[in-house]
Amino acid sequence: MIALKVISHLLDYPTQELWDNRSELIDALQEADELPVTQVAKLMAFIHRLTQQELLDAQSHYSELFDRGRARSLLLFEHVHGESRSRGQAMVDLLNQYQQAGITLSSRELPDYLPTYLEYLTLLSTTECIEGLNNIAPILALLAERLKQRGSDYHTLFDVLLCLSQSELDASQLAAQVEKEPLDDTPAALDAVWEEEQVTFLGEGAQCGNNKIIQHQRRFAQETKVQYFNVGNSLGTGAQK
Repeated sequence: MIALKVISHLLDYPTQELWDNRSELIDALQEADELPVTQVAKLMAFIHRLTQQELLDAQSHYSELFDRGRARSLLLFEHVHGESRSRGQAMVDLLNQYQQAGITLSSRELPDYLPTYLEYLTLLSTTECIEGLNNIAPILALLAERLKQRGSDYHTLFDVLLCLSQSELDASQLAAQVEKEPLDDTPAALDAVWEEEQVTFLGEGAQCGNNKIIQHQRRFAQETKVQYFNVGNSLGTGAQK
C-alpha cells in the first residue's frame, strides 16, 4: 500500500531528507487508490503543514509528543505488554516475522516501533496488510484521540491508518476515557519514572537492585495509568503471516 509507506515515513522522526523529498511523497499519494480521495487529501495537507515548519521546530514538537511519557509512545508493545516479562518474547517473535519477510533490523532498532511495523506490512499481501492494521486498531484509535486532545495534527495519520484497517473503531468513542487520563509527561510524572531511591551499600537498609527496580516501577504505576490491549496472536506472538 502506497499510503502506508508514506505514513511510515511521516511517523518517523523528522529529517532533512523528508523535507527534501516532500514533493515525491505527494506525487506517490496521487497513485494511492487504496484510500478515498478525502483521506488522500488529508495526508497531502498534513505533509504541507508539517514541512512548512522549520525542521528544528518540527523535531522538537515530535520529541515532545512521542518521546515524553508512555501515553503516546510509538512502541506498540508499550500499549500491549507494558513492563511485563511477556514483552521480551513478543519482541523476539516479531523479529522472527520480520526476518521471514526479509527485514533485518540493527541492534539499536526496536521491532515494535510503529513506523517499522508499517514498513513490514507493506511487504505483505493486501489482505494480510489490512489484517495487520486491524490487529493494532485499538492502539491506533487510542493514540489518535490522545493526539487530538493534545491539539496535535499528527492525529490525522492515525485517523487514516484506522481507515486503512477497515476497523469499525471510531477514535471519538474514546474521548471521555482519554479526558479522564492523568498526564504522564508532566515534570512530576517524569520524575516518578526516573527518580532513583538512595542506595545504601552498608547496614540494615541495604537492598538488592531488583527490589529497587520493582519499587521504581510501582512509583510509576501510581503516577499514570497505561491502557493495555490484547491484540491477539498476530503481533509478535509467533503467528505466521
